[in-house]
Amino acid sequence: MQHSTIHLTAMKSMALSYLIFMVTIVTAVASPIDNQIHLIMPHSGSAGLKHPDEINCLSWRLAVETDNHKEWSQIPGSCVDYVGHYMLGKQYRDDCEYVATEAYEYAKGLNLTGDGKDVWVFDIDETTLSNLPYYASDNVAFGYIPYNSTAFNEWVRKAVAPAVPGSVKLYKQLVNLGFKIVFLTGSREALLEPRKKNLKAVGYTEWEKLILKGANYSGNAVEYKSGERKKLEEAGYKIRGNMGDQWSDLIGTNPGDRVFKLPDPMYYIA
Repeated sequence: MQHSTIHLTAMKSMALSYLIFMVTIVTAVASPIDNQIHLIMPHSGSAGLKHPDEINCLSWRLAVETDNHKEWSQIPGSCVDYVGHYMLGKQYRDDCEYVATEAYEYAKGLNLTGDGKDVWVFDIDETTLSNLPYYASDNVAFGYIPYNSTAFNEWVRKAVAPAVPGSVKLYKQLVNLGFKIVFLTGSREALLEPRKKNLKAVGYTEWEKLILKGANYSGNAVEYKSGERKKLEEAGYKIRGNMGDQWSDLIGTNPGDRVFKLPDPMYYIA
C-alpha cells in the first residue's frame, strides 16, 4: 500500500510538471514581455525530424544563413515549429550576442580618425529592433500566413518592438568608442516618427542619420542600400562596420570595411 501511494504521488507530480511545461511554452510564444522576448524554451535548437523524407531543418537554416539557399519566400512547413523554437529560445539569443561580441572586438581594434566621419551602419528590423512579438502572434505564426505589408506597418506604428539581444549593448559600446551611428532601413519615410520613437524607447538614444526609403522608390533592397551607402561615402563618411540580418543589407557596392550578419530564418529579402 505504501508503494502504491508513493507511485500515485509521483504520477501526480509528473502530471503537474507536464502542465507547467505546457503553460510555459504557450506563455513564451503568446506573451513576450518587456525586452525579454526570447524566453528560453525546452527545444531551443533541435531539428525535430519526424520522417526520413522531411527537410533537415538544421541544414536548411545553415543554407539560409550562408545565403546558399536564395530567393525563398516561405519557411518549409516541416520547419515552422523548429524556427519558432529557435527564435524564441536560448540559441537565437546566444547567436545574436556572439555576433555583437565579435563586432565589438573588431571595432575596438580600429584607429578612428576623430573627425566624426567614422560610421557604423545598422539595419533596423531584426538587427536593432525585433519584430518577433509580431511574427510569433496568432495572426502570423512564423510563416503560416503570408506577409502582409499593411498589417506589418500597423505593428511598426505601435513603436513597441523590443531590442534584438546584444544590439543595444553593442550600440552603446560603439558610441563610447567614438563611432557615429547610421540607421539604414527599408521602412518607408511615412514610418519615420514611430521608428524614432521605438529606437529611443529601447536605448538607441542618438544617431548621425536615420535613413528610410522614399515613398516612390521601386528598386530592390540591394540597390537601395548600396545607393544610400554610396551617398554616405560621397559625403565623406567612412563605413567602418555594417550590420544586418539579411544578405541584402550587406552585399552590393560600398558595403563598408567589414560586415556582420545576424541570424534570421524567418524571411528573405532580395
